[in-house]
Amino acid sequence: MSEFTSSQPAPGIGAGLSASVERVARLFRGWVAVRLRRRPALVLAFAGALSVLAMAPFHAWPILFLTLPVLFWSLEDAADRPASSGRIKSALWRGWAFGFGFHVAGLFWIGSAFLVQPERFALIMPFAIAGLAAGLALFHGVATSATAMAFQVVASPVRRIAVLAAALMASEWLRGNILTGFPWNTLGQALTMPLPLMQASGLFGIYGLTALAVIVLATPAVAAAAPASRTWMAVGFSTLLPLAVLFAYGWSKLAATPTVYEADVRLRLVQPSIPQRDKFDDTKRRWIFDRHLELSAMPAKLATDTPWKPGPPTHVLWPEAAIPFFYRREPAASAAIAAALPGTSALIAGTFRLNVDPTIPNHEVKSYRIYNTAVAVGGDGRLLALYDKLHLVPFGEYLPAPGLLNALGLENLTRTRGGMKSGRGPRPILDIPGLPPLEILICYEAIFPEEIAVGPARPGLLVNLTNDAWFGLTTGPYQHLHQARLRAVEQGLPLVRSANNGISAVVDPVGRIKASMALNDAGVLDHGLPRATTRPPYGRWGAWIEAVILVLLLGWIVPGCRLSRRDSPN
Repeated sequence: MSEFTSSQPAPGIGAGLSASVERVARLFRGWVAVRLRRRPALVLAFAGALSVLAMAPFHAWPILFLTLPVLFWSLEDAADRPASSGRIKSALWRGWAFGFGFHVAGLFWIGSAFLVQPERFALIMPFAIAGLAAGLALFHGVATSATAMAFQVVASPVRRIAVLAAALMASEWLRGNILTGFPWNTLGQALTMPLPLMQASGLFGIYGLTALAVIVLATPAVAAAAPASRTWMAVGFSTLLPLAVLFAYGWSKLAATPTVYEADVRLRLVQPSIPQRDKFDDTKRRWIFDRHLELSAMPAKLATDTPWKPGPPTHVLWPEAAIPFFYRREPAASAAIAAALPGTSALIAGTFRLNVDPTIPNHEVKSYRIYNTAVAVGGDGRLLALYDKLHLVPFGEYLPAPGLLNALGLENLTRTRGGMKSGRGPRPILDIPGLPPLEILICYEAIFPEEIAVGPARPGLLVNLTNDAWFGLTTGPYQHLHQARLRAVEQGLPLVRSANNGISAVVDPVGRIKASMALNDAGVLDHGLPRATTRPPYGRWGAWIEAVILVLLLGWIVPGCRLSRRDSPN
């Protein structure tokens, strides 16, 4: 029965709004319940696909106010199954369906890589997309099955939201670490735009933000279960208040952190926009190299009214694999760089490095060790430093279980004989003349927050060299840039990014894009180098913060386990 009867005074504005919220939630839940009974997998896959709109480049995170409640209600329905095995199976299947839709819609762009050489890989493209999505969705399935089982002993709808948040936080961490990890489009990224919200990543880390996002954005699910008198308070305090606090913190941090530039550093980011298919054409290697030299030697475009000293570029950055041969085995390349970039403090460029094991006769295939490498070359052509990529891309740069997969006829997209080899960690901090100590992140190394600035020494700069031409004009390059920006905010470090076809950018320590080039544009970007700020909490303590968040969630959930569902007043 309603709290208010015809004999009572009319409710106030707050109570009336609360009752309206409850009615809308109940109607939506009823509509969803009907469809979940008929086609639960289809409904949840659709909800998962819609959830991708919360990610880059759309950042329409309010969509999760609709999709996360659908997932929550579905799990409550699964928890009502009479048998324990039925509950686990149903919840696993529903979570998997949600995750499958989410990853197919969010990662469809990987199919573009298979179309670079369609005559060789086009037929396996749909299987690759579906297979990757199906595998990643298992993490969602495990989280939802654990959630449904916990619902048996957690009666409170609010605590149940916390259960789902803890389970998804843990599963996202597992997705980012198991089998080399792939933390692409974690749910926590929903609360990283607009820019004031992004500052929270420096407080909680991306997995801590995942828990917060679920708590905040799934809370409307309780509006359909709580009495009207409690709905407004539950939704307000669990949704509006955290968002207001995050926005306020972000605005204050941005206002207190103006961009300060290094006075004597003038960067040139080269974006040649070389088609990916051309990189496999051996006859075009010289042309690719010369194209980078040509762009690097263009007259300076730096304005005179800048916070840094005017003049020609002091440091030039080329993207991943910009030098399309084994640089250290081509002495002429050093001479060409010295001739094109006289007076330059350093060129940082992606290339390849070849080592051959001399103990193996006749240089058999297994004797070759090929590395995806970044080199720093002085203006005189001297090699200043190098870095071998640590975190390789499965199936792109190496084959897991190569014996089995090679027997099945599978091969790397890169066609690297025997696959590439990983460098030896930990990631070094490089000293390049004229620059702060820096870490280089090659390609998707920028998506792993726990692998950056992990040692006792702190770099002053992150350099991301990448080649996203594999993925064409899709959402993939925009998602990649956004995740790289998060690494800058988490560490309080500037990020400079040179990408073959984009998106090249200069990002300050709070995530502001100070300058960038559009996707598929060709040219150079001349800009100054922002200065690092103090380490934010996540930069200091890393995953320990996320562990504390998980413990706090569990500490709040456990006291609510004393009531069974049968005893619940709700």
